[in-house]
Amino acid sequence: MAARGPGMVTARQVAESLGVAVSTVGRALADDPRISPRTRLAVREAAERLGYVENLPAQMMRGGSSRMIGLMLPDIRNSFYATIADALSTCCDAAGYQLVVSIADSAEAEARHVRQLASARAAGIVIVPTPAPQAETCAMLARIPHVQLLRRVRELSPAWFGIDDMECLRAGTAHLIARGHRRIAYIGGSGDYSTGADRLAGFRRAFTEAGLDLAGAIEHLGPPADPRFGAEAAAALLAAADPPSAIITGAVQLTGAVLQAIAGRPLSEGREPALVGFGDEPSFSWWRGELTAIAMPIQELAQACGGWLIARLETGAAIEAHASIASAQLVEYRRAS
Repeated sequence: MAARGPGMVTARQVAESLGVAVSTVGRALADDPRISPRTRLAVREAAERLGYVENLPAQMMRGGSSRMIGLMLPDIRNSFYATIADALSTCCDAAGYQLVVSIADSAEAEARHVRQLASARAAGIVIVPTPAPQAETCAMLARIPHVQLLRRVRELSPAWFGIDDMECLRAGTAHLIARGHRRIAYIGGSGDYSTGADRLAGFRRAFTEAGLDLAGAIEHLGPPADPRFGAEAAAALLAAADPPSAIITGAVQLTGAVLQAIAGRPLSEGREPALVGFGDEPSFSWWRGELTAIAMPIQELAQACGGWLIARLETGAAIEAHASIASAQLVEYRRAS
């Protein structure tokens, strides 16, 4: 047993200050329903007044959960996911929870991080899942309140907060078609993820709705989080004998790569293609040409997701089927050269 520091307040001291049993203090701090709300409040006030810090392992031995919420992301190198982490952290902090961020871009890493969160008795998890979670991951998450964010797989929670991916790519492509473009290239995910599949479907739907031949729809599909793929796809399109007059992207990282590829071309090589880029990154501010951005209310979506989960953790309500879909907006930028 670890030694107690000379100035550390114990649960026994909190109990003696109130004239209650030590077990009552432990149960009250764990929000045990057997303890009345009045007593729970009195114990928390006394603990705060005396400077008592509860021993987390002891709390978990009593069957309680921590005040920890896990956020599992595939990446955090762009403001898309960083905004999610920031918004959820603020939401959790306001409700007395601590957000712990895990980066898992493979099913193996996902299982490992879920196992660690389960071992730490996380109160809940917000997860951007991999396309095929391992059976162990599904089994562990079945015992932890969790909600899916952005991506969704049928094996996990029926609660999902996401973007209308199909519609945002359909609208972006339709925008280009309305401006007279017929040879349009799409650089996006291969469809392994639910988000990528929906965005690709939206791109194709715009052609179908406009009565256009899909032969004019050029598709470069690959890993959406890899800027190298985006740069190589853009370079190939720009160097083609019959290049597209417009490009639309299906991921934030790909938008940045395409902008870099276009900016790196000699001016003598011809007119820049029109561009509709997925995401509205602050890092795109250097771009001096025309850009139509697919801007998404990521902060609001993350806050809604966190608030919904916390409300159920606080009330003990089950995680029932729920879908919250946010709409994107097309924002046109015409910066001075």
